[in-house]
Amino acid sequence: MARYTLLDRLFGRGTDPAPQPVAPRQRIARGGPRAEYDGATFGRRAAGWRRTQRDANGELSPAVMAALRGIARDLVRNNPFAARGVATIANNMVGTGITFQVYRDGKIDNALNAKARAHFDTSSCDSGGRHDLYGLQLQAARTIVESGAVIMRRRWRRASDGLPLPMQLQVLEPDYIDPSKHGPLDTAPGSNGGFLVNGVQFNPIGAREGYWLYSGHPGSARPSSLGSTFVRATDVAHVFRADRPEMEHGATWLAPIVLRMKDFADFEDAQLTRQKLASAFVGVVTGEDDGAAIPGIASDEAIDDREPLDFVEPGTFQYLRPGEEVNFSSPPGVDGYADYTKVSLRAIAAGLGVPYEALTGDLSNVNFSSGRMGWLEYQRSLSAWQWTMFIPQFCGAVSAWMIDALEFVGEDVTGVTVRWTPPGREMINPSEEVKASRDAIRAGGKTISQWARERGEDPDTFLAEAISDFKKLDELGLIFDCDPRRVTAVGNPAEAANPATAGPAQGA
Repeated sequence: MARYTLLDRLFGRGTDPAPQPVAPRQRIARGGPRAEYDGATFGRRAAGWRRTQRDANGELSPAVMAALRGIARDLVRNNPFAARGVATIANNMVGTGITFQVYRDGKIDNALNAKARAHFDTSSCDSGGRHDLYGLQLQAARTIVESGAVIMRRRWRRASDGLPLPMQLQVLEPDYIDPSKHGPLDTAPGSNGGFLVNGVQFNPIGAREGYWLYSGHPGSARPSSLGSTFVRATDVAHVFRADRPEMEHGATWLAPIVLRMKDFADFEDAQLTRQKLASAFVGVVTGEDDGAAIPGIASDEAIDDREPLDFVEPGTFQYLRPGEEVNFSSPPGVDGYADYTKVSLRAIAAGLGVPYEALTGDLSNVNFSSGRMGWLEYQRSLSAWQWTMFIPQFCGAVSAWMIDALEFVGEDVTGVTVRWTPPGREMINPSEEVKASRDAIRAGGKTISQWARERGEDPDTFLAEAISDFKKLDELGLIFDCDPRRVTAVGNPAEAANPATAGPAQGA
């Protein structure tokens, strides 16, 4: 290689050409080259991975969906922890109901609100005549967790039916979707180039056109036709948690823990069998009297009147013949049950997305700090399920159908919207949390409306009731500590900013 002076290098003369990249040496492992990511290698350690390039609908085929639903329903029927897991998610996601308010141009429309509540706050909204809207919400939430999805269908009714609004809701299991309707629609008469994905029909740009639904549940005991009919997407709400993009059907939320719950159930059965064996404390009498009759077994020969030694009970003294002795068995122990149970149930709770304490009811190792941290994390999950799945898909469909029904009966729906408020959650430490919220409101970090929503109340309804209550207190001349216009936070009389509108100030 040539030598160059410092001046040559400064002026760019005589420099060596740029080095050519050299391919790095690759270590060849079993099945191919070693990857930069350990998880992408092929070898004995990675032999158990099921690597697939299929999309969500390819992985969740109709056969897989049917198998998962059947297993999940069996677990909910017979496994107490599965039943508790489904119940705690549904109870906290919906609870007593996600309530609504009808607004017009940003303000509550009392007339429309009353008409809508006369229909949805009663069993008039249920096609089966059993539940109000909030009962249907709870039923739908349970079905989503257990079966992976739920179908809600709008049913128009005649005016002669005497309903407040001429429509009803029908909640169905996802089994009603006909999975045999699958593939392109190019060969159908009048096709526009759409396609079908396991019973869901799409137009050429991928928007949902409708669903192919059975006329009855395919596993129903009632006789029904097995054929399916097309129902427009505007009359159907298909509610499920989409874990992957372009996912058109939902999987049961119990899918990650199905095998673990089965293993845990088998472990419990084995432990119960060991416990039964451990309680079978058997004594064996041995002696030198060969050919003698065994006490307790029928024999033609005469047996002496000695009481047979066939059981042991407290306070018993048993006399043996000379040369006889009693030997006892050594049953297996049953150690380790509690430790394995906690580990398994913690894994099950993690896979289901609920706190261990909520799944099991075991609060033995919980203090205030750990309980609060677990509850706050669970609240984030619940809020995500409510605002990204249930409210947009289920409640959003109810909103659209409610406005259509109001317009159908002749109401003016210009500027009409529907707002939904999830149920409030109980405070862990009310004395401290109320004080913290009050300080945040006074400091401007939180609004009264925000605090009302946190408690599951509609802000406009709450403020309207507050105005009504304060007005009534002024008319009666009453002053309570709850009135910040009259009393400060420490209980001292407050100076009215406008004496002309402050009202009477005499004490209660």
